[in-house]
Amino acid sequence: MITLYDADRCPYCARVRIVLAEKGIEYETVAIDLDDRPAWIYEKNPLGKVPVLEEDTFVLPESAVIDEYLEERYPEPALWPADAAERAFGRLLVFRFDELSKPYYALRREEEGARERLDAQLAKLNAVLDGRPYLSGRDFGLADVAYVPWIVRARDRMGVELGRFGALAAWLERLSDRPAIAAELDLVATL
Repeated sequence: MITLYDADRCPYCARVRIVLAEKGIEYETVAIDLDDRPAWIYEKNPLGKVPVLEEDTFVLPESAVIDEYLEERYPEPALWPADAAERAFGRLLVFRFDELSKPYYALRREEEGARERLDAQLAKLNAVLDGRPYLSGRDFGLADVAYVPWIVRARDRMGVELGRFGALAAWLERLSDRPAIAAELDLVATL
């Protein structure tokens, strides 16, 4: 049985919850209070961060790595496109995720100029989505999973308007029809 060390408010954990749901993988959850982390979590991840996935004696931190592991361990349904170019471009987006997360967290800290920096990154994602239905290419996949928790939280918790980013807003609307994303939207609404 898989165990996910999880925190509802953590968008990195959301990535893993979405992949587990998309693949229909059953798992147990151990909730971690991010404001009062138990000392033992550092045995699972020396950085003390979640998510951490545990399966039997195998323990793995870091959401992007966990998602790749789940994709390889449980290949159906596939969350990377069969097309090598689409797959490479999707992986490039995940690799460059910090370009979005840095201004996102700067805005959460209310740093000067953060909203403009975040808007610039949202415009870049919007441009990518102008030419394709999903960040992962023609089909939903891991690149979409990598970004959607932050886009949802920026919109619903930080008041970031997506109206200026039509392709991005349409992408989020398409994703919200997926049960795994709808569950995450419901969870974010309770935070």
